[in-house]
Amino acid sequence: MSDCMQQKAVDVAKAAMDQFSIEKDIAAHVKKAFDREFGPTWHCIVGRNFGSYVTHEARHFIYFYMGQVAILLYKSG
Repeated sequence: MSDCMQQKAVDVAKAAMDQFSIEKDIAAHVKKAFDREFGPTWHCIVGRNFGSYVTHEARHFIYFYMGQVAILLYKSG
């Protein structure tokens, strides 16, 4: 993921975590923001304990923590 997209992911996730307390709502906010800005189809998983095995488009994947919460964001489809 480009540096610009990475920064956007962090900024959008922070705003979502400030606005929402339910992980599903945070994920939905991030996913919809990236669909709008970068075109569909983005997927977002937010949580404290999860595993994943995904297929994504090249250079369209980020996994990071904000505090204790992990955020996985990727484009596929």
